[in-house]
Amino acid sequence: MSKNSRLKVTLLAAVVAVTGLTTAGPALAAPPTATAAASQAQEPAIPTDFVTLPTSPLRPEGEQEVTLTYRNTTPTATTVAPQLLVTSPDTGPFLSPSDVRVERRTGHGCWVAVPLGSQTGTLFTDLVGAQRRLGAGETLKERYRVTVLNPKAGGTVEPRVALYG
Repeated sequence: MSKNSRLKVTLLAAVVAVTGLTTAGPALAAPPTATAAASQAQEPAIPTDFVTLPTSPLRPEGEQEVTLTYRNTTPTATTVAPQLLVTSPDTGPFLSPSDVRVERRTGHGCWVAVPLGSQTGTLFTDLVGAQRRLGAGETLKERYRVTVLNPKAGGTVEPRVALYG
C-alpha cells in the first residue's frame, strides 16, 4: 500500500468513526452512571395526582380568603405544590387575569401578588414555583386572598394540591 493510500484509509476510518458517534448521539458519549444518577435525582415535571379541596363561589364583593391544607400521610417525603384555580361559569363570560387579583400570605404575614395563567376561562396559579418538599407526617398550609376587580366576573374558586412522584 502506498503512503497516499494509507493516508486515505486512515482519513476514511476517522470520518466513519466521527460520523458513527454523531449519529449515535450524546447518549453514547456520556457514561451510563452519570445518566442514571441524573434521572434518579430529578423530580417529575408533571404531577402524578391532584387532591381537590372544597370549592367556593367567587364572591363579587370584598376580599375572599382561601386556605389550602394538605397533610402528607405517606411514610416518605413527597413533592407537592398548592394551586388555586378560578373557573368561569359554564355559561360564560370567560374570566381573564385582569378580572381578579390573587395574593398569597408569606411566612412573615405579608400578602404578595401571585401571577395568574389563563386557559379557556380558567385562571390558575403556577405549579412550578410553588413546589416544595413535604416530609412524612408534615402539613402544608397555604393562605390565598382573592379580590374581584371586575364586578361582572363570576365563577368558582377551586383549591387543590398537586402531588409529584
